[in-house]
Amino acid sequence: MTSPQGNAASRVGEDDRESAVRRVREAYADGHIAHEEMDERLGRALAATTHGELAAALDSLPAEDPGATATIAAAGGRIKRRGAWRVPRVLKVESAFGRVRLDLSRAIIEYPVVDIELSLGTGNASITVPRDAIVEVEGLTTGWKDLRYKPRQPTRAGAPRIRFSGALGYGRLKIRHAWR
Repeated sequence: MTSPQGNAASRVGEDDRESAVRRVREAYADGHIAHEEMDERLGRALAATTHGELAAALDSLPAEDPGATATIAAAGGRIKRRGAWRVPRVLKVESAFGRVRLDLSRAIIEYPVVDIELSLGTGNASITVPRDAIVEVEGLTTGWKDLRYKPRQPTRAGAPRIRFSGALGYGRLKIRHAWR
């Protein structure tokens, strides 16, 4: 959370609440809490008005790994990642006018769930995911053009789950599975 935790009576900001919701969802995705407990904790986190109430909703959850979030940003130009690059737990991609190309087919994915938060203005984005990845696009909003994605069945147990969220302005997002 971004606010000092020493003052439990101080009011909760929207960023603090979003961070708490993300931690509860991660704990569920990693198998630390059951679905019913996730629902209850999410309800408490969303209803919290002070840092003390928010801390109670996060009590006994695993600590957040600060190194598991990375941001790739460019005002204009291209963003390109391919080959054997390490994918963080949460990847934020921000581009105002450029083109985005992410290839995760040969990337090192250490987490069972990867969240990719897109904030794209204009320009197209193309993302290649591993062949057996499970892709979720429910948290993604598009502005001008539609999302192009054809789901496929995972071929093995324990396949990585890649969740997309965020917003696209006037560009098109194309997500495809790698051939091999």
